[in-house]
Amino acid sequence: MASSRLPVSTFAEVDVAIALLCDRKMAWARLSIPDRITYLQRCIEGVLAVAEDWVEASCQLKAIDPASPLAGEEWIAGPCSTVSNLRLLMQTLQAQGQPQPVRWTTRPDGQSVAQVFPDNLMDQVLWLGFQGEVWSEPGQPATQGQIYRESSPVGRVALVLGAGNISSIAPMDSLYKLFVENQVVLLKMNPVNQYMGPILEQAFQSLRADGFFEVVYGAADLGHYLCHHPQIETVHITGSHHTHDAIVWGSTPEERQERQASQRPLLTKPITSELGNITPILVVPGSWSGADLAFQARHVAAMVAHNASFNCVAGKVLVVAAGWPQREAFLTRLRQELARTPARKAYYPGAQQRYQAFLDRYPQAEAIGNRIADSVPWTLIPDVVPVAGEYALQEEPFCGVLAQVTLPATTAAEFLHQATEFANGQIWGSLACALLIHPRTQKQYADELEQAIAKLRYGSVAVNVWPGMIYYFSVHSWGAFPGNSLGAISSGRGVVHNAYLFDHPQKSVMWAPFRIWPTPAWFADNRNLKQLAQRYLQYEAKPTWDNVLRVVLAAVRG
Repeated sequence: MASSRLPVSTFAEVDVAIALLCDRKMAWARLSIPDRITYLQRCIEGVLAVAEDWVEASCQLKAIDPASPLAGEEWIAGPCSTVSNLRLLMQTLQAQGQPQPVRWTTRPDGQSVAQVFPDNLMDQVLWLGFQGEVWSEPGQPATQGQIYRESSPVGRVALVLGAGNISSIAPMDSLYKLFVENQVVLLKMNPVNQYMGPILEQAFQSLRADGFFEVVYGAADLGHYLCHHPQIETVHITGSHHTHDAIVWGSTPEERQERQASQRPLLTKPITSELGNITPILVVPGSWSGADLAFQARHVAAMVAHNASFNCVAGKVLVVAAGWPQREAFLTRLRQELARTPARKAYYPGAQQRYQAFLDRYPQAEAIGNRIADSVPWTLIPDVVPVAGEYALQEEPFCGVLAQVTLPATTAAEFLHQATEFANGQIWGSLACALLIHPRTQKQYADELEQAIAKLRYGSVAVNVWPGMIYYFSVHSWGAFPGNSLGAISSGRGVVHNAYLFDHPQKSVMWAPFRIWPTPAWFADNRNLKQLAQRYLQYEAKPTWDNVLRVVLAAVRG
């Protein structure tokens, strides 16, 4: 359970675990594809066996009634996404590590784009109007599955430093290291959600029993020891850029400054990372109906409220056009939606302090609801100035704060140009962003929209959908836009998920209908969310038309 305190792993215990992984790393590297598929199937069975305990423990941490519809959020963010990842990896290996995308296209500049979602008729039915793409880096070959093309694979021991917010991050990061990068994994649980450790040990027992995966527990001192352990060969972290810099450059500001100046990192082994984002929502001006305004206000509120806003892709900066006649009507609707969204427990450490720092800087902040000891009210900060160095554009709040910025645009073309430059140049992070655009506007300004998507320096660009769904659909690559250096790490380096095993992904792009029906699964007010999520888990584990029908029937009741 979430309240149980697990014993901290001693240095001696982790030495034994690392030694075993080291002994088994070449066995894993040489493991046949059929044997890997067997492990993936056993892990699916393992996740299904622990799913109830997994969700109950997550709900306990976050003060969610496990019998309530909202518990469905934990089903989706935990077992569902993990099983989806496992199943997609199975499909990829059945294609010898090089599955064929639905479609390849080439942009005028020569950049390759692969359509990867939906890639079957069942997903087309369940996600009507959705389309997902992975764009390759310009100038790089559109190749796939490097490790499955190697004649002499090399085994390595990877350390995965787990995230504390979303329960599927740690297992999915581990799966990427195992099945895409050919590395055995030592997973160190984050103290926030260390309760997940025994659950993952059981779910991935087949990998543990054969020495390919192990879990350890502890705080920053153990993390430091593991990062610098001589038998740990690579590191992956999902967390804060502050934690990353402490690992790579040193524990004090003085040490970090000196090492960066002399280009002498403390950690010299390869490290990949996903380190958060101040996620912008770019609202393209257009002529919206009352129903459009209502749905998109509800949509933005859902982007803020999911997981109590403790998401690296929670909506954090709402960008609108000064010349949009419906701007004030939309903001009024948004305030109403936030007001009717129940407050959540602020379970993630430091939330109150981060929230107070924003209140101290922005006297115009509008707290929508009461502030109590264990929660942070949804808070809109209107009229944040779009200038370099602005606090709300440089500090990720990691709590229920949404800054609002107005750009001096009137037309959609002006806004797309200005918003792209603003997001790239003034907002911290390069992980993900969202664009909301009416279909008539999208059709009228198709070229400008395409240019904006191409120019946005984000690893994921979501059109009319919350970027968190690109995370969920692990068929896409997930990570920061390429090019961050160790000394200016921003949202990180490298990718995970990437079920098609693209060797050089640049960004993922997802398209969705402007008004999604029925109520999306990431909306906190979905009245049938728990049943929908449970049925979707069964679909992910066993895609059949019977399970499709069960999902559809649950969805229309939401």
